[in-house]
Amino acid sequence: MTPEVELLQLFEWDSSAQNLKLREELAAGLLRPQACIAPKFFYDPLGSRLFEAITELPEYYPTRTEAAIFREYMPAIGQALGSDFTLIDLGCGSCGKAGRLFHAGILPARYLAIDISVDFLRESLQHLKRELPAIEMTGIGLDFTDDLQLPDDLPPGRRMFFYPGSSIGNFSPPEASDFLKRLAGQMDATGGLLIGVDLIKDKAVLDAAYDDALGVTAAFNRNLLRHVNVRLDADFDIGDWRHVAFFNEAESRIEMHLEARRALETSWPDGAGHRVRHFAAGERIHTENSYKYSPAGFKTLLTEAGFDAIQMWADPRAWFALFFARQAVTRT
Repeated sequence: MTPEVELLQLFEWDSSAQNLKLREELAAGLLRPQACIAPKFFYDPLGSRLFEAITELPEYYPTRTEAAIFREYMPAIGQALGSDFTLIDLGCGSCGKAGRLFHAGILPARYLAIDISVDFLRESLQHLKRELPAIEMTGIGLDFTDDLQLPDDLPPGRRMFFYPGSSIGNFSPPEASDFLKRLAGQMDATGGLLIGVDLIKDKAVLDAAYDDALGVTAAFNRNLLRHVNVRLDADFDIGDWRHVAFFNEAESRIEMHLEARRALETSWPDGAGHRVRHFAAGERIHTENSYKYSPAGFKTLLTEAGFDAIQMWADPRAWFALFFARQAVTRT
């Protein structure tokens, strides 16, 4: 029998209210002088599965490097998290990383799995519940980057936010600071944050990780246009666009773009008829940034956002790091 899991669907791609908001957001981004689409639009069900495939690629070091850090330092991570805590998994995806904690004996009193891709979340959480039926699990379909809404019955104490991977890099440093401040405001001194951070490294390694030889990342990026066609009733021809990704050393970030192969136009309906955006050959739609940090730089970001008692675990090459931090206690 399929286990029952509670799912609070606070975000729904196809609800009328959300759809209007999302259409407005997409249209505004496409009509900017530098056209852009927010990374959250990667994560429809197909996009979520493509990202899971990316994590298996030989070029994509973050997932396996982070997994090795977990294996090496699991006892220390368990000691930092303690016991009788609520694990709040931000952008949980397949729930696989939380599952590794649980199978290692780091068991929460309650698990909140939060993701924007609700169907993928439901499937992932049901699979995890079959493996670990004793843990209380709740799924929350939510765009937590916009507004992190937690259940009313969640006690303020022992909240452990879990943000593995390197998704904090999708925020600019000022945006990341604001986001981390909001997390600090959602916990007390008994809580904490366990977060994965991709570190600055050789440009060739970074470029390959976001432009793999098999073309899975390219498919993931171009699938964004298929999703936009669904959301906005647009008429993008995916074959007219190619994937572009590179490390911008001056900004310390990977940039992902979709580049027009020829001069073209795309259109979508709105209240006044149709909107049309013209693209010249070579013109790009900016789809993602992924900022990379030095260990000292990210520690500073955490401190300025209201955290202290910072611990860091990294791999021997210092390619990736896990940070654990607690809300800073104001002393009078």
